[in-house]
Amino acid sequence: MKRLNDLEYLKLGKWSAFWYNFGLFFLSTLPKWFAGLGLKFWGGIKKLGIGIKDNVVDIATTFAKGNWAVKLSFLIFGFGNIFYGQIFRGIFFFLFEALFIFYMFVPLGPNQLGTGCHWLSKVQWFQTGNTVGTVPNEKVYTTQKVPYFGMEIEIVTEDVIHNDDSRTVLLYALLTVVFIIAFIATWRMQIKQCRICMDITASGKKIRSGKDDLQSLLDDQFHKTLLAPSLIGILLFTVLPTIYMIIVAFTNYDAHQDGYNNLFSWVGLENFNQLTNLGDGGLGDAFGQILGWTLMWAFFATFSNYFLGMMVAIMINKKGIKFKKFWRTILVMTIAIPQFVSLMYVSTLFSKAGIIGSRLIQWGIMPLGPTEWTLWDNPVTAKILLIVINIWIGIPYVMLMATGILMNIPADLYESARVDGASGYQQFTKITLPYMLFVTGPYLLTSFVGNLNNFNVIYLLSGGGPRNMGLKPIGGITPGHTDLLITLLYKLTLESPETKYQLASVIGILVFLVCAILSLIVYNVIPSTKNEEDFG
Repeated sequence: MKRLNDLEYLKLGKWSAFWYNFGLFFLSTLPKWFAGLGLKFWGGIKKLGIGIKDNVVDIATTFAKGNWAVKLSFLIFGFGNIFYGQIFRGIFFFLFEALFIFYMFVPLGPNQLGTGCHWLSKVQWFQTGNTVGTVPNEKVYTTQKVPYFGMEIEIVTEDVIHNDDSRTVLLYALLTVVFIIAFIATWRMQIKQCRICMDITASGKKIRSGKDDLQSLLDDQFHKTLLAPSLIGILLFTVLPTIYMIIVAFTNYDAHQDGYNNLFSWVGLENFNQLTNLGDGGLGDAFGQILGWTLMWAFFATFSNYFLGMMVAIMINKKGIKFKKFWRTILVMTIAIPQFVSLMYVSTLFSKAGIIGSRLIQWGIMPLGPTEWTLWDNPVTAKILLIVINIWIGIPYVMLMATGILMNIPADLYESARVDGASGYQQFTKITLPYMLFVTGPYLLTSFVGNLNNFNVIYLLSGGGPRNMGLKPIGGITPGHTDLLITLLYKLTLESPETKYQLASVIGILVFLVCAILSLIVYNVIPSTKNEEDFG
């Protein structure tokens, strides 16, 4: 696309300038961004390769130049550190290795290879058709004859022999893999520590003792001490559950194959194919329509709140408006009331028994009889209601944020604009809006992603309805016209009679991909992250 110079651009009309910027973004800026992303990806691969090569060279050099204690530390963790006087580090490395060996290879029960090896042998990693676990639970029935009023009757009792549980097997196998990765990283760390000790000794300097390490953790390295619990918590309660969820997407884990009564098995990409296939046997049509409405909802929910909230803030801040605090208080009251209560109440208002719904029936707008319906029973009116009610909920947040930002815009800019004869509309489009977009660009991004996963508004108001009978059921439930991907995920796991955990996991992965791609594109395009000094 041909780029115009400043004079040519100024000669364009409003719509011509808009389409020029639109085309420039999609035909020039966006392709360049993707090309830059590809170069960054390739650069990352090159750095990874160089890093692996450097580490291999460093390990080989350390072994070749090291003394007997350093060489022995390749097998016995921490031996080199102890040799160089770092007793505390050496004991820590040694205990970690001992714990790993005990966990992996010491049998904790009959016929077990060891805890870690046992779980890894049970999981049969990603072999399509194989089960997660090898021996399912068994039901054993025993018959006993007992006397009963001079007769003997047979009583059948049922016992369960507990063997493998696919969920437990998968969880502990994942933890074992993480433990193995930590073992390799620790091995590399203590080899690197030996190399550092060798270099310090060769230079004639003093090696840090255990007391020095402890003082460092409480002084110049105190940030690491504080961050360690948080990082461990993120790993255990965020990263590992996310990885577990991703792995479940490659199984047939559902109400029938629950892992306890019936072991679930690996199915490869079957769940992804089923959810994205547009054929007769696939669910691509349903998923495509729900994804389309999810993106549409996120767009309108984000920008309607943003611009209307900004307009309300501008009107309240305008000179001559009285009772400013009163108007702000009225709007903020919607924040003070718990959203659960307000949304359930508003949903009832538009039902058949609600104040608004009953009046519409009386006026003949919502007729009773064979065609009885409410505003929630029509796809178009239900979607409009959702967007309008979300505006009522979201405007106060944007109004408060915009009020603070508007107060920071220099008054001299408006004075100069008025002197030059700029109208109110021109002042808004040339001063207020660019400043607001610059400052709130990251907020718009997070708000859009948040609305993609806005479960409360959709589920509490419409429940995802009305049901879309033209779509193929997913997991025993018929998706609704207002269902988002997040509400569909909830229904598949808690409301579906078939409890399709595997499809819910696939939807979770796809939601993450949509959010990640949109976030990366927008974050690298908005000026807030590039030209931070423009409005300084």
